[in-house]
Amino acid sequence: MPNPSTQLPTQTRIRGISSMATRQVLAELVAGFEAVSGASVAIESVGGVDAAKRVQAGEAFDVVILASDAIDKLIAAGHLQPGSRVDLVRSGVAAAVREGAPVPDLGSEDAVRSAVLAAPSISYSTGPSGVALAKLFERWGISEQLVSRTVQAPPGVPVASLVARGEVALGFQQLSELLGVAGITIAGPLPPAIQIITTFSAGIPVHTAQADAVRAMLAHMTAPAAAEAKRRQGMEPA
Repeated sequence: MPNPSTQLPTQTRIRGISSMATRQVLAELVAGFEAVSGASVAIESVGGVDAAKRVQAGEAFDVVILASDAIDKLIAAGHLQPGSRVDLVRSGVAAAVREGAPVPDLGSEDAVRSAVLAAPSISYSTGPSGVALAKLFERWGISEQLVSRTVQAPPGVPVASLVARGEVALGFQQLSELLGVAGITIAGPLPPAIQIITTFSAGIPVHTAQADAVRAMLAHMTAPAAAEAKRRQGMEPA
């Protein structure tokens, strides 16, 4: 039975925008919230860079879900309410190859470096994980060697799709975006020494009329009962 404390007026409509990394987990969490609240929630998932630009341009949303640093910047710029940030999930990076291709060893930092250098082509996202990977390659001193072999996935285009089509030999992206994708084999997560963890958070726009409804939704999404859904999508509760 629905919990009366979470029930909202049946006409409640929540519109949000998020980065692609959280698309699957949000779909599951939103469905659960709709079932207990009676609200209708529509969250559009796009490239994180594009999502932030749309919020900055003044497009109307009731909730914004992006990497925590992007949420902080939108709060600082006056687009989201001060103090409204709610951390939802922590997400790590994994690597994938095309189905049927040899699976490289990713068990150590040296092994990952060797796998990157051996790959005829690599790809990573334009989001926070991609920025961190680029810095890692710089630290390893191999950035120049990779320039001609790096295929940059456009915002909103999953790295996994490039791998599945054979356009890229080795792709790096949030594990959540690799799970369940046909045509690829997940080689494994990055080892702890170089793992890249991104916290994805929600923020409430300053002009929304649905702030209370959004707070109720975020409370549902951060409740202990939501942890299983997050882990099922390759993430951890924040």
